[in-house]
Amino acid sequence: MQKFKRIGVLTSGGDAPGMNAAIRAITCAAIRQGVEVMGIIGGYSGLINEKLKPLTTTSVANIISRGGTTLYSDRCLEFKTEEGMQKAIATCKKYNIDAIIAIGGDGTFRGATDLSLHGIPTIGVTGTIDNDITATDYTVGFDTAMNTVVNIADQFRDTCQSHARCNVIEVMGRDCGWIALMAGIASGAVAVAIPEIPFDEAKAIEKIKLEKAEGNRGMLVIVSEGVFEEVDGKKVPYGKLLRERIEKATGIETKFARLAHVVRGGSPSLRDRFTASKMGVRAVELLLEGKSDLIIAEEYGKLVPIDTHFALTVDRMYKNKLKDGDLDGFSPEDIEKMKEICDIRTAKIQRYYDLISKTS
Repeated sequence: MQKFKRIGVLTSGGDAPGMNAAIRAITCAAIRQGVEVMGIIGGYSGLINEKLKPLTTTSVANIISRGGTTLYSDRCLEFKTEEGMQKAIATCKKYNIDAIIAIGGDGTFRGATDLSLHGIPTIGVTGTIDNDITATDYTVGFDTAMNTVVNIADQFRDTCQSHARCNVIEVMGRDCGWIALMAGIASGAVAVAIPEIPFDEAKAIEKIKLEKAEGNRGMLVIVSEGVFEEVDGKKVPYGKLLRERIEKATGIETKFARLAHVVRGGSPSLRDRFTASKMGVRAVELLLEGKSDLIIAEEYGKLVPIDTHFALTVDRMYKNKLKDGDLDGFSPEDIEKMKEICDIRTAKIQRYYDLISKTS
């Protein structure tokens, strides 16, 4: 086993329910192996600015049920510079931090792999509500976010039913439609608009008219925040535009609600606590096995370590953001595996999207 005296743990990027469960699991697992744990406050900026605190099994004992992150988070532009990187490395050396476990999303993992290249072993644990890390089936925080949206959607349905209204609900997810898609199915939405699949507005409006004719008094439409429409050369969020068009075309009073960051908060669900705990323990195990520059992915319910560079590249491939040279150094087999992962994810989204028309 690799001999470490002390490891650091940080959370970076957008907070996600379950991050605290991961922090707790990492701390307990490391200490039980005789390794000290330093909490890094405020993500990579905390590493640059020497904002640290020791973590103990007692200090993390009761954080598993809390949303957000007790280590706080930040988006640190300075860390992307060589000067910022050298400050972070100096902090690790000054405080005898032998390795880092970074909890977050793609930006967090880019920072982690840079640390690895500079000689600081790192392991990444997913923590993003968007479920937008292509190499993994699941990211910590996703289940809680979906349940938050469903609970609020149910409340909107109650008042829509009372007043014979439709409500267009915009939910978070950045350029990824997973929250909107899954919550839309679970809340019985009449239509769902996501970035990955072209939205048939005319068909959705005809469906709403039919629902009204059949006596349905309350209807919901879920829209991902990543869906836009170009108006006068500017990208305009689609949800408000759709609300206006539904009301004009159907005569149904239609409201708009942007849930925004409320979707990030709240006590994590059982699944997020459980997955975060598994991933946290596995991250410690991988470090002690001498492994580095990996993220922990979930594939068909099993935890699988994946090379960070591979994970970031397949993510860019899926999101059509590959640049010249991104695939250099990968074998033909690696590239085929990336394409397979992308194809599986695309097919899964299409399959679930098709479910909406069959259940609404």
